[in-house]
Amino acid sequence: MTILDVKNLTIEFQSERGWLPAVTDVSFHLRKGEILALVGESGCGKSISCMSLARLLPSPPARIARGEVLLTCRNGETENVLNLTPRQLRKIRGGEIAYIFQEPSVSLNPVFRIGAQIAEAIELHRPDVENVEQEVADLLRKVGIPSPEERMRLYPHELSGGMQQRVMIAMALASRPSILVADEPTTALDVTIQAQILDLLAEVRNQFGMSIILVTHNLGIVSEMADRVCVMYAGRIVETAPVRELIDHPRHPYASALLAAVPKLGGTHGKLSTIPGSVPPPARFPAGCRFCDRCSLCAALPEKEREICETVVPEMREISPGHFCACHRIGAER
Repeated sequence: MTILDVKNLTIEFQSERGWLPAVTDVSFHLRKGEILALVGESGCGKSISCMSLARLLPSPPARIARGEVLLTCRNGETENVLNLTPRQLRKIRGGEIAYIFQEPSVSLNPVFRIGAQIAEAIELHRPDVENVEQEVADLLRKVGIPSPEERMRLYPHELSGGMQQRVMIAMALASRPSILVADEPTTALDVTIQAQILDLLAEVRNQFGMSIILVTHNLGIVSEMADRVCVMYAGRIVETAPVRELIDHPRHPYASALLAAVPKLGGTHGKLSTIPGSVPPPARFPAGCRFCDRCSLCAALPEKEREICETVVPEMREISPGHFCACHRIGAER
């Protein structure tokens, strides 16, 4: 069952040069109980796309130029989030879509005890809970925080980074949302704590049947956690596939280059593979394929044949069941 269907989402930001496209015609869907990973370099539009799902981007400077975000709520009704009033959005934010951000120390309010912050989410979205304090303690216990009755009275600065992230997860779970958006949830945590947080997210999915959108640039995490993957580059989705299919058989040159850049245990000695250049800013997006300036396939073509890559936006094609790719050089036989 599909509970979220994003269609042709286009987000622009106001600048001195006018409105610049940060995300263009992004489309993806999320099924109930699924973990969907959004992958790409920093600046590719992953976080912006996810924040727009609950319309968290400030306007101005941002605006959603076009598209649909169709959310199937727990009552069975499907709503276009982009058409909701501010009052209706308050029920969606936290109640249907909850977020875990990459910097818990910034996301948590430093002047309130963590128990009070979790209790606020419960009181707002689950007013039927009779013993809120006990529910807070139970949530902290579920996310692996010892002595929750004592820890709930602490302030955020009295907890470690890993504990703060667990509090953020407890706060997200407090309203029992249908969708959990985890935006780089293991950034700035050491490797051991990273593994614990990822195990906790997998347990949350299994226990609550929650759907998760995992935003990351770490393909190792993706291979272990996700069911499907969307690869983003410069504000567009360039490839979508089941996780094992993409890891084993990447088709888009950008996805292939990302995987080639991952260090391999026991690999040959020498320089790591890199992608030359960097993600262009929105003001300098190419007219056609946005990866063409860095693409090895495009660079190998005669100058005349490169024109289509440089001037025509490639269509997303299904090259095998469930595997879609937007590249002029891939799937042209269809």
